[in-house]
Amino acid sequence: MNQFKVNSSRIREKALELGFDACGISRAEFMEDDAQRLQKWLERGMQGEMSYMANYFDKRADPRKLVPGAKSVISVILNYYPGEKQQASDAPVISKYAYGEDYHFVMKRMLKKLLEFVRENFGQVEGRVFVDSAPVLERAWAVKAGLGWVGKNGMLISKKYGSFVFLGELIIDMELEYDKSEMKDHCGSCSACLDACPTKAIMPGRVVDGSLCISYFTIEKKGEIPVEMKDRFENRLFGCDICQDVCPWNKKAKPHNVREFNPAREWLRMTDSDWKNLKEIDFNRIFKNSALKRTKYKGLMRNLEFLQ
Repeated sequence: MNQFKVNSSRIREKALELGFDACGISRAEFMEDDAQRLQKWLERGMQGEMSYMANYFDKRADPRKLVPGAKSVISVILNYYPGEKQQASDAPVISKYAYGEDYHFVMKRMLKKLLEFVRENFGQVEGRVFVDSAPVLERAWAVKAGLGWVGKNGMLISKKYGSFVFLGELIIDMELEYDKSEMKDHCGSCSACLDACPTKAIMPGRVVDGSLCISYFTIEKKGEIPVEMKDRFENRLFGCDICQDVCPWNKKAKPHNVREFNPAREWLRMTDSDWKNLKEIDFNRIFKNSALKRTKYKGLMRNLEFLQ
């Protein structure tokens, strides 16, 4: 049997054993089409204040510039759909991705174990792990590896898990057998996400204006939120999820099996009044390892005031 095929099979099996929900492998190469799309998006200023999106453009388009000698991109997805939701109907809404421990930490620990497995079984392999914290075109690589397609809301959609999935990559200098991207676009004529977006950030032609997204305003935006956005957030305090909640592919979303993603019951029970009276010392305690720390206490209070 082809040794590349055997090695690839062992890596995929190990990824699933470690807890990932799917794994695919692609050849590390220049992503010309995706680079062009990103360039046009940047030129239209849709990154808003997220200036980092334009940094290291050459590395975003070619993983071999991130990892010298790179030959393979191992892509993984991890379901994060929660089994429990916020209990108070009046509570400001927290995006599901931030329910438990910050996924950057969780995914990186898992990917580092996968890299350890590769080195233990295939010799001295050079590589790096990436989880939404370096210039990597994550969705493009997931599509190339056959893990899903990019929906009209810009999210990767898996036929089995929907779009409530985290993405990660392990880029290594080892040649493997590569998956074929045979996943077709299954959005069809559906426009649910476009119709539901309160700020009209999702546009025709699979374009998402990041500078109009509620997640951008509540997480990335510094300073004051534009007054013209008042009353358009649908009580979203951190992140959004509206486009995902209405997506037909998420109707059968199943709860994840990742212990670290389980939320603390203390904040799941919080009411609108509890959030308004939240002290900084309690914020730091309750959300110690949470993605909510991204906005810091000051940013969260700014968002809360904007919702009133």
